[in-house]
Amino acid sequence: MSIGTGIVLFVIGAILTFAINVDLGAGVNLDLIGYILMGAGLVIFVIGLVLMFRKRQSITTVHSGTDANGAAVTQRRTADTDGPVL
Repeated sequence: MSIGTGIVLFVIGAILTFAINVDLGAGVNLDLIGYILMGAGLVIFVIGLVLMFRKRQSITTVHSGTDANGAAVTQRRTADTDGPVL
């Protein structure tokens, strides 16, 4: 979802910057607003890519029986991505 949002913000910013030539008064600069939206869209797009490609891993430890005093400890690792499951 964040990748699509970044693309949409970038496109809207590009339209405001390069396609619309309207003078809205002394306090409003559509070119600057467009550049800000394009920058925000680029940042959101990059954050979305980083979060999508981040490897997630969870570790579950199961205790059964007794340890050094006689308990057996089993550790199971599961990966949420295509990585190896140990």
